[in-house]
Amino acid sequence: MSFLPGGAVPQAQPVARSTRANPLLADAVLVKKGQRRLYLLHHGKPFRTYRVSLGIDPVGHKERRGDNRTPEGHYLIDWRNPNSRFHRSLHISYPNEQDRLYAARQGWDPGGMIMIHGQPHGRGPGAVRDLIAYKDWTEGCIAVSNLAIDEIWRFVPNGTPIEIRP
Repeated sequence: MSFLPGGAVPQAQPVARSTRANPLLADAVLVKKGQRRLYLLHHGKPFRTYRVSLGIDPVGHKERRGDNRTPEGHYLIDWRNPNSRFHRSLHISYPNEQDRLYAARQGWDPGGMIMIHGQPHGRGPGAVRDLIAYKDWTEGCIAVSNLAIDEIWRFVPNGTPIEIRP
């Protein structure tokens, strides 16, 4: 046991808790494509989990523009768009240098503009529920419900690393 000056015993520190006034920020994002899950992590532990929809052809790593795949690998959340054609969007830094080099060797355009985003504007609640629960429908992006993107927007600062696993 350690003592503070004057013989005081240190008090146990409470675990950080998220409140509206002081949200717990993610220091990493993890996506498991096979499970259709996105995890917000703080010190390596998930504190939020969301159901996701992926690209129409979800198996495998995105290689080129138009392949409708969601990339796999290590990236950053590098900027956000509050006025996108979807309810909010966070940009994923795909393609990284490795992706660009691979595509160049193949003579392909690697594509880009991969986002985590909400639902398209103008969809009714039933249609949104059906898209999220049952279908991969994006061109390679990671789609979540509008409620989920509102939380992700609040908890994930620009510069946060994201790992996308198969």
